[in-house]
Amino acid sequence: MSASAIQARGVGKVYAGERALTALEEVSLDVKPGEFVSILGPSGCGKSTFLRCIAGLERITGGELEVDGRVVDGPPDHIGMVFQRDALLEWRNIERNILLPVEFARKPVRDYRDRVAGLLALTGLSEFADRYPRELSGGMRQRAAICRALVDDPRLLLMDEPFGALDALTRDQMNVELQRIWLETRNTVVFVTHGIAEAVFLADRVVVFSPRPGRVADIIEVDLPRPRRLGDRETDKFGAYTARIRALFNDMGLIKEPPATAGEVNAA
Repeated sequence: MSASAIQARGVGKVYAGERALTALEEVSLDVKPGEFVSILGPSGCGKSTFLRCIAGLERITGGELEVDGRVVDGPPDHIGMVFQRDALLEWRNIERNILLPVEFARKPVRDYRDRVAGLLALTGLSEFADRYPRELSGGMRQRAAICRALVDDPRLLLMDEPFGALDALTRDQMNVELQRIWLETRNTVVFVTHGIAEAVFLADRVVVFSPRPGRVADIIEVDLPRPRRLGDRETDKFGAYTARIRALFNDMGLIKEPPATAGEVNAA
Protein backbone atom coordinates (compact mmCIF):
# COMPACT_ATOMS: atom_id res chain seq x y z
CA MET A 1 0.00 0.00 0.00
CA SER A 2 1.19 3.52 -0.78
CA ALA A 3 2.44 5.75 2.03
CA SER A 4 -0.24 8.23 0.93
CA ALA A 5 -3.93 7.41 0.74
CA ILE A 6 -4.29 10.29 -1.73
CA GLN A 7 -1.53 12.02 -3.65
CA ALA A 8 -2.33 15.02 -5.85
CA ARG A 9 0.39 16.79 -7.81
CA GLY A 10 -0.51 19.96 -9.71
CA VAL A 11 -4.05 18.76 -10.36
CA GLY A 12 -6.08 20.87 -12.78
CA LYS A 13 -9.62 20.60 -14.05
CA VAL A 14 -10.94 22.57 -17.01
CA TYR A 15 -14.49 22.17 -18.28
CA ALA A 16 -14.39 22.55 -22.05
CA GLY A 17 -16.99 24.43 -24.05
CA GLU A 18 -17.52 27.69 -25.88
CA ARG A 19 -16.34 29.42 -22.73
CA ALA A 20 -13.91 27.07 -20.98
CA LEU A 21 -14.15 27.09 -17.18
CA THR A 22 -11.10 26.39 -15.03
CA ALA A 23 -12.36 24.78 -11.81
CA LEU A 24 -9.02 23.64 -10.34
CA GLU A 25 -5.49 24.83 -10.87
CA GLU A 26 -2.22 23.37 -9.53
CA VAL A 27 -3.79 21.57 -6.55
CA SER A 28 -1.20 19.55 -4.64
CA LEU A 29 -2.05 17.57 -1.52
CA ASP A 30 -1.00 14.40 0.30
CA VAL A 31 -3.49 12.67 2.61
CA LYS A 32 -2.13 10.02 4.95
CA PRO A 33 -3.95 6.74 5.63
CA GLY A 34 -6.33 7.12 8.55
CA GLU A 35 -6.23 10.92 8.43
CA PHE A 36 -9.31 13.15 8.63
CA VAL A 37 -8.94 16.10 6.24
CA SER A 38 -11.49 18.89 5.81
CA ILE A 39 -11.57 20.91 2.59
CA LEU A 40 -12.96 24.37 3.17
CA GLY A 41 -13.65 27.18 0.74
CA PRO A 42 -16.24 29.50 -0.77
CA SER A 43 -19.02 28.32 -3.07
CA GLY A 44 -17.79 27.53 -6.55
CA CYS A 45 -14.14 27.16 -5.56
CA GLY A 46 -13.83 23.59 -6.88
CA LYS A 47 -13.71 21.68 -3.61
CA SER A 48 -16.56 19.34 -4.61
CA THR A 49 -15.02 18.99 -8.06
CA PHE A 50 -11.75 17.90 -6.44
CA LEU A 51 -13.65 15.33 -4.36
CA ARG A 52 -15.34 13.97 -7.49
CA CYS A 53 -11.94 13.72 -9.17
CA ILE A 54 -10.65 11.65 -6.26
CA ALA A 55 -13.75 9.45 -6.57
CA GLY A 56 -13.09 8.95 -10.29
CA LEU A 57 -16.39 10.63 -11.21
CA GLU A 58 -14.56 13.48 -12.97
CA ARG A 59 -11.36 13.23 -14.99
CA ILE A 60 -8.58 15.67 -14.26
CA THR A 61 -7.20 17.67 -17.18
CA GLY A 62 -3.79 18.40 -15.69
CA GLY A 63 -1.34 17.06 -13.13
CA GLU A 64 -1.33 13.68 -11.41
CA LEU A 65 -3.80 12.09 -9.00
CA GLU A 66 -3.35 8.76 -7.22
CA VAL A 67 -5.35 6.84 -4.62
CA ASP A 68 -3.44 4.13 -2.74
CA GLY A 69 -0.58 4.53 -5.22
CA ARG A 70 -2.72 3.93 -8.32
CA VAL A 71 -3.56 6.54 -10.93
CA VAL A 72 -7.24 7.47 -10.77
CA ASP A 73 -8.84 6.61 -14.11
CA GLY A 74 -12.24 5.59 -12.75
CA PRO A 75 -13.78 4.92 -9.33
CA PRO A 76 -11.02 3.43 -7.14
CA ASP A 77 -11.57 0.26 -5.14
CA HIS A 78 -12.42 0.49 -1.46
CA ILE A 79 -14.00 3.94 -1.37
CA GLY A 80 -17.31 5.12 0.02
CA MET A 81 -19.04 8.42 -0.68
CA VAL A 82 -21.64 10.46 1.22
CA PHE A 83 -23.41 13.36 -0.48
CA GLN A 84 -25.32 16.35 0.90
CA ARG A 85 -28.59 14.57 0.16
CA ASP A 86 -28.81 11.10 1.66
CA ALA A 87 -30.22 9.62 -1.59
CA LEU A 88 -31.87 6.76 0.29
CA LEU A 89 -34.33 4.73 -1.77
CA GLU A 90 -37.77 5.33 -0.29
CA TRP A 91 -39.10 1.88 -1.25
CA ARG A 92 -36.33 -0.01 0.56
CA ASN A 93 -36.06 -0.29 4.33
CA ILE A 94 -32.94 1.00 6.07
CA GLU A 95 -31.17 -2.36 6.19
CA ARG A 96 -31.72 -2.91 2.47
CA ASN A 97 -30.61 0.66 1.70
CA ILE A 98 -27.36 0.02 3.56
CA LEU A 99 -26.82 -3.23 1.64
CA LEU A 100 -27.22 -1.55 -1.75
CA PRO A 101 -23.44 -1.24 -2.50
CA VAL A 102 -23.02 -4.92 -1.67
CA GLU A 103 -25.73 -5.82 -4.18
CA PHE A 104 -24.22 -3.55 -6.83
CA ALA A 105 -20.86 -5.29 -6.31
CA ARG A 106 -22.63 -8.66 -6.72
CA LYS A 107 -21.35 -9.85 -3.37
CA PRO A 108 -23.28 -12.27 -1.14
CA VAL A 109 -25.64 -10.19 1.03
CA ARG A 110 -25.66 -12.85 3.74
CA ASP A 111 -21.94 -12.22 4.36
CA TYR A 112 -22.70 -8.61 5.33
CA ARG A 113 -25.62 -9.06 7.76
CA ASP A 114 -23.35 -8.87 10.81
CA ARG A 115 -21.53 -5.85 9.37
CA VAL A 116 -24.84 -4.03 8.87
CA ALA A 117 -25.96 -4.89 12.40
CA GLY A 118 -22.69 -3.54 13.78
CA LEU A 119 -22.98 -0.29 11.83
CA LEU A 120 -26.60 0.18 12.92
CA ALA A 121 -25.53 -0.30 16.53
CA LEU A 122 -22.59 2.10 16.08
CA THR A 123 -24.90 4.82 14.76
CA GLY A 124 -27.80 4.21 17.15
CA LEU A 125 -30.12 2.89 14.44
CA SER A 126 -30.52 -0.73 15.53
CA GLU A 127 -34.24 -0.24 16.19
CA PHE A 128 -34.80 1.18 12.72
CA ALA A 129 -33.38 -1.54 10.46
CA ASP A 130 -36.82 -2.44 9.11
CA ARG A 131 -38.14 1.14 8.94
CA TYR A 132 -38.37 3.16 5.73
CA PRO A 133 -36.55 6.44 5.09
CA ARG A 134 -39.75 8.49 5.39
CA GLU A 135 -40.01 7.32 9.02
CA LEU A 136 -36.60 8.77 9.99
CA SER A 137 -35.48 12.29 10.82
CA GLY A 138 -32.95 14.10 8.62
CA GLY A 139 -30.08 13.31 10.97
CA MET A 140 -31.04 9.64 11.18
CA ARG A 141 -31.25 9.43 7.39
CA GLN A 142 -27.72 10.84 7.11
CA ARG A 143 -26.48 8.32 9.66
CA ALA A 144 -28.01 5.59 7.48
CA ALA A 145 -26.23 7.08 4.45
CA ILE A 146 -22.94 6.94 6.35
CA CYS A 147 -23.64 3.29 7.21
CA ARG A 148 -24.23 2.58 3.53
CA ALA A 149 -20.90 4.20 2.62
CA LEU A 150 -19.10 2.13 5.29
CA VAL A 151 -20.79 -1.23 4.72
CA ASP A 152 -18.04 -2.63 2.49
CA ASP A 153 -15.34 -1.32 4.88
CA PRO A 154 -13.82 1.29 2.52
CA ARG A 155 -10.32 2.51 3.21
CA LEU A 156 -11.32 5.97 1.96
CA LEU A 157 -14.52 7.84 2.82
CA LEU A 158 -15.38 10.93 0.76
CA MET A 159 -18.01 13.30 2.18
CA ASP A 160 -19.42 16.18 0.13
CA GLU A 161 -21.13 18.63 2.51
CA PRO A 162 -23.10 15.78 4.09
CA PHE A 163 -24.69 17.94 6.79
CA GLY A 164 -25.37 21.07 4.75
CA ALA A 165 -29.13 20.48 4.59
CA LEU A 166 -29.56 19.87 8.34
CA ASP A 167 -30.63 22.37 10.97
CA ALA A 168 -27.91 23.77 13.25
CA LEU A 169 -28.63 21.57 16.27
CA THR A 170 -28.81 18.37 14.22
CA ARG A 171 -25.66 19.37 12.37
CA ASP A 172 -23.80 19.81 15.68
CA GLN A 173 -24.94 16.38 16.81
CA MET A 174 -23.90 14.82 13.49
CA ASN A 175 -20.42 16.34 13.89
CA VAL A 176 -20.12 14.57 17.24
CA GLU A 177 -21.51 11.33 15.76
CA LEU A 178 -19.17 11.40 12.77
CA GLN A 179 -16.14 11.95 14.99
CA ARG A 180 -17.19 9.00 17.16
CA ILE A 181 -17.69 6.74 14.12
CA TRP A 182 -14.33 7.78 12.67
CA LEU A 183 -12.55 7.11 15.96
CA GLU A 184 -14.00 3.58 15.81
CA THR A 185 -13.27 2.86 12.14
CA ARG A 186 -10.18 5.01 11.41
CA ASN A 187 -10.97 5.22 7.70
CA THR A 188 -9.25 7.95 5.75
CA VAL A 189 -11.80 10.76 5.43
CA VAL A 190 -11.92 13.76 3.09
CA PHE A 191 -14.75 16.06 4.18
CA VAL A 192 -15.93 19.03 2.11
CA THR A 193 -17.68 21.83 3.99
CA HIS A 194 -18.49 25.54 4.00
CA GLY A 195 -18.39 25.68 7.80
CA ILE A 196 -15.23 27.00 9.43
CA ALA A 197 -16.02 25.66 12.92
CA GLU A 198 -17.17 22.33 11.46
CA ALA A 199 -13.94 21.94 9.49
CA VAL A 200 -11.78 22.63 12.56
CA PHE A 201 -13.87 20.49 14.90
CA LEU A 202 -13.60 17.38 12.73
CA ALA A 203 -10.23 17.52 11.03
CA ASP A 204 -6.61 16.65 11.65
CA ARG A 205 -5.86 19.18 8.90
CA VAL A 206 -7.96 21.84 7.24
CA VAL A 207 -7.18 22.51 3.57
CA VAL A 208 -8.35 25.99 2.56
CA PHE A 209 -9.19 26.52 -1.11
CA SER A 210 -9.03 29.88 -2.86
CA PRO A 211 -11.90 31.20 -5.00
CA ARG A 212 -12.14 29.70 -8.50
CA PRO A 213 -9.97 28.46 -9.95
CA GLY A 214 -9.49 26.43 -6.80
CA ARG A 215 -5.98 26.34 -5.42
CA VAL A 216 -4.65 25.31 -2.01
CA ALA A 217 -4.36 28.64 -0.18
CA ASP A 218 -3.24 27.12 3.12
CA ILE A 219 -3.11 23.85 5.06
CA ILE A 220 -3.71 24.16 8.79
CA GLU A 221 -2.73 21.44 11.27
CA VAL A 222 -5.35 21.17 14.01
CA ASP A 223 -3.65 20.24 17.27
CA LEU A 224 -6.64 19.58 19.53
CA PRO A 225 -7.10 16.43 21.65
CA ARG A 226 -9.74 13.85 20.75
CA PRO A 227 -12.50 13.12 21.35
CA ARG A 228 -13.49 16.74 20.83
CA ARG A 229 -16.60 18.14 22.48
CA LEU A 230 -18.86 20.90 21.23
CA GLY A 231 -17.79 23.03 24.19
CA ASP A 232 -14.22 22.97 22.85
CA ARG A 233 -15.38 25.45 20.21
CA GLU A 234 -15.53 28.08 22.98
CA THR A 235 -11.85 27.69 23.92
CA ASP A 236 -9.14 30.18 22.99
CA LYS A 237 -7.17 27.55 21.07
CA PHE A 238 -10.15 26.59 18.92
CA GLY A 239 -10.91 30.27 18.38
CA ALA A 240 -7.36 30.87 17.20
CA TYR A 241 -7.82 28.30 14.41
CA THR A 242 -11.12 29.75 13.24
CA ALA A 243 -9.72 33.31 13.43
CA ARG A 244 -6.77 32.28 11.26
CA ILE A 245 -9.12 30.86 8.63
CA ARG A 246 -11.38 33.91 8.72
CA ALA A 247 -8.30 36.10 8.25
CA LEU A 248 -7.43 34.07 5.14
CA PHE A 249 -10.91 34.60 3.74
CA ASN A 250 -10.70 38.29 4.63
CA ASP A 251 -7.43 38.55 2.70
CA MET A 252 -9.16 36.91 -0.27
CA GLY A 253 -11.89 39.54 -0.09
CA LEU A 254 -14.53 36.98 0.86
CA ILE A 255 -15.40 38.44 4.26
CA LYS A 256 -16.09 42.15 4.56
CA GLU A 257 -16.27 43.38 8.14
CA PRO A 258 -18.13 46.60 8.95
CA PRO A 259 -15.90 49.51 10.00
CA ALA A 260 -15.22 49.84 13.72
CA THR A 261 -17.46 52.22 15.62
CA ALA A 262 -16.05 55.17 17.56
CA GLY A 263 -16.74 53.33 20.81
CA GLU A 264 -14.79 50.27 19.66
CA VAL A 265 -11.84 52.44 18.57
CA ASN A 266 -11.78 54.24 21.93
CA ALA A 267 -12.00 50.95 23.80
CA ALA A 268 -9.02 49.64 21.86
